Order: sequence, then C-alpha cells, then structure tokens
Amino acid sequence: MTIHHPPEDLIVVDLPSKELQIADELKAVNEIIGEKTDCDVIINFAAVEAITSSSLNNLLILRGLLVERGHRLILCNVSFITKCVFNVAGLEDVFEFVQDMPAAAAAVHSPN
Repeated sequence: MTIHHPPEDLIVVDLPSKELQIADELKAVNEIIGEKTDCDVIINFAAVEAITSSSLNNLLILRGLLVERGHRLILCNVSFITKCVFNVAGLEDVFEFVQDMPAAAAAVHSPN
C-alpha cells in the first residue's frame, strides 16, 4: 500500500491491483482515519482492475467516517469496468469521482 500524507489535512492512497490487497489496504486507511479526525482522502484506482463487495463496504465505511467529520472522499482514475461495479451496486451517486490526480487535488481545494 502506498499512503501519502502531502499536507497534514490530506491522505492520498494508491490502491494495488489485487483485490485481496485492496480490501486490506482500505481497512488500514479506515483505521488511520479513525484516529485522525481532520483530513480529506483521495483514493487512486489507477492500478485497480476489479473491486469486490468487501472493498465497496470498506469504502462506504471510510466515506461515513469522513462525512461525519465534514471531510471528503474523492475517487480518481477509476476504470470503466470498475465504475460499472459502482453503478450496478447503486453507489455511483454516493461517491465523488474525478478523472485523475490533478482533478482530485483541485476538487479537495474546492467547496463541496
């Protein structure tokens, strides 16, 4: 897992390609956010080929932790196939998607 802490109020996570590692990494991010109360999170899906319900569940937990604290979860570089999984699960409108890392960085600094 690659977790970057650029400024103190932002965490950037580069997810791996393997689903078992994705689920574990999202759990680790949830633990970090559970302890850190003042940050936004960008999740980079550039290497992700597929996502399962376990990872979707971890993303929902992460989003809930952030929203209750007034912060944002932004997903970027999500492939068409992975985005279809969000759509089929009825979650496409729940998450904030942007095209790439520059767009994610810009979104973090713009109002909701």
